[in-house]
Amino acid sequence: MGPLHTYSVTVDWTGAGERGTESYTAYSRDHVVMIEGKPSLPGSADPAFRGDADRYSPEELFVASLSQCHMLWFLHRAAVAGVVVTGYTDRATGTMRVETAGAGQFTEVTLHPRITTATDVSEDVIVDLHQQAHDHCFIARSVNFPVRHVPLTTQVAEPA
Repeated sequence: MGPLHTYSVTVDWTGAGERGTESYTAYSRDHVVMIEGKPSLPGSADPAFRGDADRYSPEELFVASLSQCHMLWFLHRAAVAGVVVTGYTDRATGTMRVETAGAGQFTEVTLHPRITTATDVSEDVIVDLHQQAHDHCFIARSVNFPVRHVPLTTQVAEPA
């Protein structure tokens, strides 16, 4: 068994106001996510659940974490394969189903990475690198729903 890594965060609810959870509509969903040595991240619920649209929701951050993990593994695998990546942008989407009783779960996340390389690279190589990234991503390997990757066309960087 390999090494274990532990990640610590503090989540501090700041939305109690004067009435706390006196009723479902009495309190704010605002909170702050804190990680030692890093800027605080303002969080809230999704606006559909009485949250503040100007703050990050856990659902958004969850989709972002899957996208980040895939990207970091893709870049690693590309470097090992000798593929020089000079740009990477992903417009990831996640779908969550909410049941009538209020509980719910994500049903899928789809990554749409657009890659820029220094030289022409075959799409087969890019597809293989995405599969390797998917197979290694700690977060994608930890969820119980499909994480799909639908790469957009790879571009070759223009000469400077």
